[in-house]
Amino acid sequence: MRDRENPVSHTLDTGIPSVARMYDHLLGGVDHYQADRDACGRLLEIVPDSRALALNNRAFLRRVVRHLAEKHEIRQFLDHGSGLPTADNVHEIAQGVHHESRVVYIDNDPIVLAHGKTRLDQNDNTAVVQADMRETDVIFEHPDVERLIDKEEKTAALFVSVMHCLKDDEVAPLLERVRRKLAPGSLFVICQLVSDRAEIREGVSTLMREATQGNWGRVRTKEEVTGYFSGLTILEPGLMNVTEWHAESEVVPQQRTEDWEEWGGIARLE
Repeated sequence: MRDRENPVSHTLDTGIPSVARMYDHLLGGVDHYQADRDACGRLLEIVPDSRALALNNRAFLRRVVRHLAEKHEIRQFLDHGSGLPTADNVHEIAQGVHHESRVVYIDNDPIVLAHGKTRLDQNDNTAVVQADMRETDVIFEHPDVERLIDKEEKTAALFVSVMHCLKDDEVAPLLERVRRKLAPGSLFVICQLVSDRAEIREGVSTLMREATQGNWGRVRTKEEVTGYFSGLTILEPGLMNVTEWHAESEVVPQQRTEDWEEWGGIARLE
C-alpha cells in the first residue's frame, strides 16, 4: 500500500509479495507468484492456522454482505482493499438479494484491476477502482464511484481484513474521512487480525513488514480494534471473532489454536 505523501506507481513487481495475492494463495486461488507463496510459507510456520483463518474470513464476508442487503436494505457497497476476485464476490451476494445493488471494489494491486475488469465487463452496476484505500478524495472523485454511489443514500463501507495493513496513525483518519463522505445510516464493516499473544503479534508483523518492504501495519489487540468504532453505533451481535458472527450451518475449517483471529463487526453512522 502506498502513502499519498510518498507515492509509488501501481506497477506490478512479482518479486515483492502482495497481501492480495497472498490471501488468494491461502484461499486456494491461482493468481499469485513465487514470492507470495514463499511469504505464505513463512507465515504458516508462525501461525499454522492461517489458511483456515482466511477461509473463515471469506465466509464472514459472504454472511455480512447478505445480512446488510437483506436486513438493512443496503443497495450500494464500497469494498476497501477488496483483493482478487474469487467465488461469491460482494456484487454476486448483494445483487443476488437486490438485482440493482451497486458495488465498487477498491485495491491498489494492478492484478486486482486486470482481473476485476475482465470479470465485470458486462456488469454495469459494478466497478473496480485501482487506488490506495487511504486516498479517500481520489476514490470518491473517481468517475465510477460518482456513477454508482449516491452520496445521499446509505452505503456499506467494507474494511474486511485490511486495517492490519495500515500504520497506527492511519486508521482513525481514514475512517473519519470516509464517515464525512457517507450519508447517515451508512454501515461500516470493520475487522482485522488480532492476537492476545505478544509473540504472535510481533512475529507476524515483523514477517509481513519485511516481506512487503514496509507495506504493512501490525497485528493488534481486541481493545485496539474496538477503538476503530469510536463515533459509530456498534450493532448486534457486537464485536467478536468473525467466525462466530451470525454463524450459519455452512461447513468451515476449524482453527486448531486461538493464536490469532479475525475480530470485529458492523456499526452504523448516525
